Amino acid sequence: MTRPTPLTNPGQPDRATVTAAAQAHAEATREARAAREPSRLPVGQLAYDTRRERQGIVMDHLDGLVWLRRCGGGVEWTARPGDVEPLGADGIEGGGSSGDDELLRARVAVANARSRGEVL
Repeated sequence: MTRPTPLTNPGQPDRATVTAAAQAHAEATREARAAREPSRLPVGQLAYDTRRERQGIVMDHLDGLVWLRRCGGGVEWTARPGDVEPLGADGIEGGGSSGDDELLRARVAVANARSRGEVL
């Protein structure tokens, strides 16, 4: 008695080829997303919101948004990560040192208000 031949389509790739292709696609997709995502600014970083044309301090990252607050305190606002650029302490992108005192004063004001139980 002859055994039936398995049903295969000569034009279709085997399972191992399909699995390897799916893994390669997933890896390429992850790399492309990582390249498109802007770098995440650290909490406490002085930043500039290009959409609202305001500068503030990064307070948090929630739900894919960056939470910012003015240096002297005030109400927080949200911005998309692509709209936020890092600033140096002097207000120039990239860095500097002439505005270090202002940033330090703002951070001390926030810390003092927090210790008193106030909300800035």
